[in-house]
Amino acid sequence: MPQPVRRRDALSAVLAAGLWLPVARSQTAAEGAALPPRANDRLVFAFGEREGAAVTPADLVVDAPQILAYPMDPVTGVVRNATRLNQILLVRLQGARLAAETRARSAGGIVGYSAVCTHTGCDISDWDGGTRRFQCPCHDSQFDPADGARVVGGPAPRQLPALPLDLRDGMLVVAGAFEGRVGFQQPGADPFGF
Repeated sequence: MPQPVRRRDALSAVLAAGLWLPVARSQTAAEGAALPPRANDRLVFAFGEREGAAVTPADLVVDAPQILAYPMDPVTGVVRNATRLNQILLVRLQGARLAAETRARSAGGIVGYSAVCTHTGCDISDWDGGTRRFQCPCHDSQFDPADGARVVGGPAPRQLPALPLDLRDGMLVVAGAFEGRVGFQQPGADPFGF
């Protein structure tokens, strides 16, 4: 004959489960924060007073400097900011200036690229308003966001990986994975010693 469940034993089991659940959730959140951008992730401001707030098309002015963003899981609300490899450059350009391939992965003239320079891994933080190009502050590599972020100056060995975007319900969302390897070349791989 089965033993009746004692009230004390049932209460202990419930408390133990309740204490473990937040630990499991925090581990899941930490793991989710390190994942690369995924389709349907929303884009949120990476820094500043609007950090974590959704980036909308209205936040991006045509030919103005880039905004740094991170992807955010729309279901869990976890911002994927555990690695700087998830930093995304967002800039809005005149649609007529976009190369066909760039236009295909843009959302209303807004394009997204990895914010990590392909040369030595510095954060791409500068914008040349005259040429409308991203510029790395470390070794002056320049990238043309209207043409797939191809290298147009400096020692960077390859273009910035592009992130396909889409617009849904007035929000910028990720439409697919980065196109190309995110990050920089391995130390010692540069034949010019940069």
